[in-house]
Amino acid sequence: MDSLCQHLAALDTHHLRHDTQHICPECVAMGSTWVHLRICQACGHVGCCDDSPNRHATKHFHATQHPVMTSAQPGERWAWCYVDEDLREY
Repeated sequence: MDSLCQHLAALDTHHLRHDTQHICPECVAMGSTWVHLRICQACGHVGCCDDSPNRHATKHFHATQHPVMTSAQPGERWAWCYVDEDLREY
């Protein structure tokens, strides 16, 4: 599937960040839990998904405008662009 999103088109899937501690540090700091984790491909920030109570990955996008997050879940290989609301599997 070809994507019209320039952020995802420029994504180098061979160099994606996967170096996560498998925690949402913001949830840990507030004593909360999460469902799934996402990794910002601009800076490596790890945040919880929108199914999680605190939605830290989306909050990171709104604070930084870093457009692309990928799943940190084992076996999941996709990237999401917040700007264009576009999904790419790789």
